[in-house]
Amino acid sequence: MNLIAEFVKKRRKQLGLTQEEFAVKAGVALTVIRKIEQGKENLSLSKVNQVLIMFGQVLGPVNAKENETGNNKIQ
Repeated sequence: MNLIAEFVKKRRKQLGLTQEEFAVKAGVALTVIRKIEQGKENLSLSKVNQVLIMFGQVLGPVNAKENETGNNKIQ
């Protein structure tokens, strides 16, 4: 499971919310929450951020060219 999936699932459970309840609060479809928690990679950044904002977090786009040269590595 990837870091975002683990983070979202753990925080949602800490809030005592089901996936459906959390989806409603985040303003996204239930399938978005399920896909995030399953670590699916085919989600839009805006949908992921819509969920992460619930925890005061956001992701920025990664420039593939910079990543290849070793700059801006995520640690």
